[in-house]
Amino acid sequence: MGVALAYACSILVGIFVICPWMCLGNNNITSMQWRRQPQLKKCNVYEGSWVFDKSYPLYNSSACPHIRKEFDCQKYGRPDNLYLKYRWQPQDCHLPRFDARDFLERFMGKKIMFIGDSVSLNHWQSLICLLHAVVPDSSIEQHTDGSVTTSTFQDYGVSVMLFHSTYLVDIEEEQIGRVLKIDSIKNGQIWKDIDILVFNTWLWWYRRGPKQPWDYIQDGDQILQDMDRMVAFQKGLTTWANWVNSDVNPNKTKVFFQGISPSHYYGKEWNEPGVRNCSKETQPISGSTYSTGLPQAAYVVKDVLKTITKTVHLLDITTLSQLRKDAHPSSYNGFRGMDCTHWCVAGLPDTWNQLLYAALIAKTRRNS
Repeated sequence: MGVALAYACSILVGIFVICPWMCLGNNNITSMQWRRQPQLKKCNVYEGSWVFDKSYPLYNSSACPHIRKEFDCQKYGRPDNLYLKYRWQPQDCHLPRFDARDFLERFMGKKIMFIGDSVSLNHWQSLICLLHAVVPDSSIEQHTDGSVTTSTFQDYGVSVMLFHSTYLVDIEEEQIGRVLKIDSIKNGQIWKDIDILVFNTWLWWYRRGPKQPWDYIQDGDQILQDMDRMVAFQKGLTTWANWVNSDVNPNKTKVFFQGISPSHYYGKEWNEPGVRNCSKETQPISGSTYSTGLPQAAYVVKDVLKTITKTVHLLDITTLSQLRKDAHPSSYNGFRGMDCTHWCVAGLPDTWNQLLYAALIAKTRRNS
């Protein structure tokens, strides 16, 4: 049986949601063994459930000096830590454990950029902590230049970057005011030279009132005071998709789109109608499904991605994140406000990065 399993797992298959993760039956396979023995079995890595794992979290948040006060739940008094002890388990395969040293060596001299809103910031912070935990004495150079913040692991030449962009498409100051241009992406000139791009947008598309950062929407030659926000999202995302098709060189740049990150303010969504936020949630939802299903925005993302002719990997984190009503900062953050939108670090974003790592090592050979 062992010989047969090893033989079956020796054949490499391509990926999108079809992945080369290890065949079920051995929970203790290391990432190095994984690299030697890709699996034959097809697996949708985004279908699964959360299981308790006493070896988690992957790092101690108190030892990571790079966590912003929005996400540092343990520092700001969260009394429980059970939310840190869960591992994502796909139904038909095992993910490789995140190997930070391999990541740094594999992508030596490369630039990884997260592009999006504060959920991208959340994701970026997690990756920096995952890498820092393995090389705590490595020199990390940090600087901000306009919309770009960069942390460079000097010993490896790996730059982990954040480009703040709430909509991906442009907002420009004009005589009439701030104009959201859903058919324009000027920042693409910066993005296209990066080695690994991880895009995200959604959180701001329904923002209204004083926090809305634009006054008008421009769609082609039309200047509008407003429009259906889901339609605007679809149009803006299509502009991004067209940019990928026209400007990205797939021989240099790998492109990922992070799926829709959910929030947990309405207990009726997880069959607790009396609950008003995530403040008392300490465990994930059991099972593999969320009672309300996917949000409409997730379907828009998938439809737009189908129009892209170049390879874009969807980090389809929506359902697995919907199950984590326990993983938000709630009031345990530096602002003491109720936050059921973002995520504790350490916590759920580490799994997003584990999925990113798994997809990347399936696509690349290690430099050695």
